[in-house]
Amino acid sequence: MLDENHSLAIEFPEHQSTIHQLKMANANFKSMADRYHKLDHAIRGLENQSLPISDTSFGQMKLERAHLKDKIFEIIGKTDK
Repeated sequence: MLDENHSLAIEFPEHQSTIHQLKMANANFKSMADRYHKLDHAIRGLENQSLPISDTSFGQMKLERAHLKDKIFEIIGKTDK
């Protein structure tokens, strides 16, 4: 779906407190969350504006976002135990 917001707040609403705590205490997590946010913003911008980008590059951006989401969720899961 075009222009679908995949922010961490929307993806993991039940973990907002944990996400906030991790961003404050874990520089690696904050870096991953920031990169995820930038990728999500860029992907939505490309979808909305129909800017020229190769399918390969666009696919790589989406794949990186998915990998970051998985890593972020893994860290959240370990923290919430």
